[in-house]
Amino acid sequence: MSENNITNENRFKAATYSVALTAYSAGWQDKENIATILDFIAPPVPVGRRFEFKRSSNAQAFYSENDDVRSIGGEFKRVQYTGESINEKTLNKGLTIRVDNDEVVGENWQERYTSMLIQRLLRNELKRAISALSTIAESSDATWDKDSNPDGDLRELLVECTDISGVRPNRILFGEAAWNMRLSALEAQATTNSVSAFNPDELATKLLLDGCKIASARYQNALESKASIVKDEVFAFFAQDGISKDEASNLKRFYTPSEDGTMFKVYCDEHAKYTDITVEHYSSIVASSNLGVRKLNVSLA
Repeated sequence: MSENNITNENRFKAATYSVALTAYSAGWQDKENIATILDFIAPPVPVGRRFEFKRSSNAQAFYSENDDVRSIGGEFKRVQYTGESINEKTLNKGLTIRVDNDEVVGENWQERYTSMLIQRLLRNELKRAISALSTIAESSDATWDKDSNPDGDLRELLVECTDISGVRPNRILFGEAAWNMRLSALEAQATTNSVSAFNPDELATKLLLDGCKIASARYQNALESKASIVKDEVFAFFAQDGISKDEASNLKRFYTPSEDGTMFKVYCDEHAKYTDITVEHYSSIVASSNLGVRKLNVSLA
């Protein structure tokens, strides 16, 4: 981009930036629960436009010494963690909608269209996060029916994952179809009085996890049909809330906050017969470690 184009773009943003709509975006409530699922699998981490982070190393995390005893007058053994340093940057993402003045209804129409754009941007981010998680996950298959033990399969998955990688997943994400197959299998058995059969939080407690969630978000994949972002799959992974750029988490959603500290910025460009509303943000979803990620592809007998 030439210097003149950058200058013109900066002038445009300064002239059309909406303080009110940006503040609205900060307090926006997600009715489809997309933001919650996104944060669950890819915790948000604030960074500058360009940043560096360390990718987790399996071997160094599990070194063990027999020579950590200090001699009189001596020093402790010095160790060093030298995880691979990765240079990254957040990407500018956004959407614009043009609203004809003849279609304006109600006083809060700008907030409604802003909400629609935020939700669509978050849906795009969730699709990216699920794709990234699926790419780094080791996959296996399971058939759940009246003779199977779905929760036993999940326990075995967690133990196997810990034995191989040394990292025990602390979260599980079900696709809605996989969750329904689990319920169908348990409903056909005599254990249907178990509370954990129907409650994700109880299942998390049963499996010694920090959290269990069900993803039911969908997207338009054809003219007259929709598809689930997470299908008949169960993901087991490790993630933490409120982390820094170098703390452990299989996925991280690095984002660059605005000058006001918000994740999104909103612009409102008013013309004689129409208004352009734009929502933008800077983010990058990164697999910071592939340790301990498993995907279970579930099917009915």
